[in-house]
Amino acid sequence: MNINPDPDEASVSSTRDNPCYGNDPNVASLNVYADDEHSYLMPYAQLLYAEIIPNPALEKNADAPPEKLVICFAVAEVTLLGSGLQAVARKIQKCDLNFVKAVDRRFATSLKTHVAAVTITLTKENV
Repeated sequence: MNINPDPDEASVSSTRDNPCYGNDPNVASLNVYADDEHSYLMPYAQLLYAEIIPNPALEKNADAPPEKLVICFAVAEVTLLGSGLQAVARKIQKCDLNFVKAVDRRFATSLKTHVAAVTITLTKENV
């Protein structure tokens, strides 16, 4: 009998064992560990939308991560490159993604969801 509500995530790459992201159903913001070694707290109240697209860099580099997840907030855009990013998008949809960060490519084979790069672009308002 399988009592796990999402058998896809029951493995070595489950969210509790995945260094790329964590979940918590009580969070109010997403902690983004960007590649520039800064950490940003992005409030879910400012979440506008998220979209997953094929990574355009694949056209020039076959070794590039296959997916691109763009998370748009009112004042910032977070871009994740990696594979299996649909699991991250599901956590965003429920507003229970606690943090997201990149991990070394050598871990990619053991993880269903692998975040290879995280960038953030802050948008300043002209006042």
